[in-house]
Amino acid sequence: MATREEELVTDTDLAGLSPQQVLRFYRTMVTSRRIDDREMSLKRQNKIFFQISGAGHEAIGVALAEHCTPGHDWFFFYYRDRAFTLALGQTPLAHFLQAVGAEADPASGGRQMPAHYGDVGLNIASTSSPTGTQFLQAVGAAEAGLRARSIEGLTPGTVPFYSDEIVVVTTGDGTTSEGEFWESLNTACNLKLPVVYVVEDNGYAISVPVEVQTAGGSISKLVAGFPDLHVVTCDGTDVVDSYRAAGEAVEYARTRQGPALIHAFTTRPYSHSMSDDERMYRTEEERAAQEERCPLRRTRQLLIQSGIATISQLDALEEEVEAEVAAAADEALTYPQPPAESVLRHLYSEDVDPTSGDFDTEDDPRYVDDRALTMVDLLNSCLVGEMERDPRILVFGEDVADASRAEALAEVKGKGGVFKVTHGLQQRFGSDRVYNSPLAEANIVGRAIGLALRGFRPVVEIQFFDYIWPAMMQLRDELATMRYRSNGTFSAPVVVRVTYGGYLKGGGPYHSQTGESIFAHCPGLRVVLPSSAEDANGLLRTAIRCDDPVIFLEHKHLYRQVHNKGRDPGPDFMIPFGKAKVVREGSGLTLVTCGALVKRSMDAAKVAAEEHGVDVEVIDLRTVQPFDMESIARSVKKTNRVLVVHEDSLSWGIGSEIAARIADELFPWLDGPVRRIASMDTWVAYAPELEEIILPQTSDVLAGILDLAAY
Repeated sequence: MATREEELVTDTDLAGLSPQQVLRFYRTMVTSRRIDDREMSLKRQNKIFFQISGAGHEAIGVALAEHCTPGHDWFFFYYRDRAFTLALGQTPLAHFLQAVGAEADPASGGRQMPAHYGDVGLNIASTSSPTGTQFLQAVGAAEAGLRARSIEGLTPGTVPFYSDEIVVVTTGDGTTSEGEFWESLNTACNLKLPVVYVVEDNGYAISVPVEVQTAGGSISKLVAGFPDLHVVTCDGTDVVDSYRAAGEAVEYARTRQGPALIHAFTTRPYSHSMSDDERMYRTEEERAAQEERCPLRRTRQLLIQSGIATISQLDALEEEVEAEVAAAADEALTYPQPPAESVLRHLYSEDVDPTSGDFDTEDDPRYVDDRALTMVDLLNSCLVGEMERDPRILVFGEDVADASRAEALAEVKGKGGVFKVTHGLQQRFGSDRVYNSPLAEANIVGRAIGLALRGFRPVVEIQFFDYIWPAMMQLRDELATMRYRSNGTFSAPVVVRVTYGGYLKGGGPYHSQTGESIFAHCPGLRVVLPSSAEDANGLLRTAIRCDDPVIFLEHKHLYRQVHNKGRDPGPDFMIPFGKAKVVREGSGLTLVTCGALVKRSMDAAKVAAEEHGVDVEVIDLRTVQPFDMESIARSVKKTNRVLVVHEDSLSWGIGSEIAARIADELFPWLDGPVRRIASMDTWVAYAPELEEIILPQTSDVLAGILDLAAY
């Protein structure tokens, strides 16, 4: 009697698949599972240091890959997509090189954990660990093709795109609980972007079952009401059903009908990772039922029952794969880990250095006219000049456009941002380059990352610093790490303009925050705080032309002041990062400051000199990441006393780091303690009298100067 495996089914519907395709699918699926198994063995031997498997997800991965073109389409994966990446062209050796942390790991050079895929040649964007951050980046990558088709002046190849390209973004069912999933769907549907979402639903988010994660237990039912979103479900353990569903979804997106979502029901035969033990929360009965749906078992049965291959042929194939995987693992173990001197490599661009003389034209301004202009005026002028120079620059955010409804532009003055910094840009450069985003900060930054990966140079606006926090995951874990974690194969040169600061008389806790030290603490980000109109113009130009992500902080109180006005220094005026400015020379005491405290420090220094005979040298940092320690050192060696003045709270502010560096490096030249003047350790209150007490005033700076001078 024939066994269950041997029962021949001659009328099996293969949904258009050839026998050779199904056999190739199976080989890739077996390869994926054997890599998982070998990694688990290596982890137990302490030869690798983390393991998470794609077991149970193999069928949907290989089936969808068959409808995609690597290097043509784009892919934003999560950690269960081993079979998908192998089907696109990655090798077992590449996966093992990541597992052992080898310098030769093509995805990350030993910087990323296993199963965090990336391949610049295949358009597999660098995968990170936070769940859900990939959605908005995928939307931005799809948006790149939309914008590139419409923008005139793009040099061929600067933003490569194909008219029928799609972007595939994958996820587990648990990650659909993240807000960025819903934000991304909103934009993908609103713009009818060619994004194919793949929800690989294995029923669990670590130990949390889907009915606890998702209302009603079905994400495909929840998203059914999104306009222009084509939803298709399939058995993600069945290669034929997966191939059918994938073809339907890809065709819909590729023909520009809108985004599609594949809800593929998979399994997870192994624990979430080797740090998890599913026996603690899944019954034996449940696990046994899952085993019956194993995609490898089902595909093997299909091959035999359809007469495509015999048991002995498949046994031989599996033995061959086992040997290939073992050889790849053994080879990977011979590769060295990265050398110690590489630890800071690719933290910032290795090719474009914004601290260098290439970005220093400060001593040669080419003034356009003699008008004294505000910081708003000169920021706007810089944006106009840079957008004329480089058609890759896109400007978007909340309210940045003149009018989202283009038909209104002939009748209205235009918004151009709450503070008018972007006023007129949409009128001048069109709605494909200057446009409004939803009121969602993560949406702004996540999309900008995707656009930057494709070759655009986004300059985005976060309307108020106080509301930047929904974007923090995208800023710290994604934007700041992209170049480093991909070992320099991907970069995201995004400029994030943010208004910040107090001294508003009525700003309150949510319109007065500073917090620059938080971003200065993120390796990979540049952090800029101009205090004058001309400095803002030159520093923004450097930010746009450099190849690093930049947090560009614009103080609301300084936007339209008279004291910091300047002339337009011309279209090539640049100030390098890490170059402080001595705004007042002196010999008795060094005062280091930035932002809105520059003017208050200058006023205090004037009183100190005229009424108390204390000659204060005032240094405007201009950038805090990097900051100019050399200029500080030169001044301290001359004055022997130093006071650090900043707007944010005293404790854990930038003054703490600067003071520590001075104490470490300049102690022999100090004739007194390093002192700090800053805000009180509280929120900025709404009542003007309280605000005045909380924020450092000229009188506070003066008292600090005199106290230190008398030490």
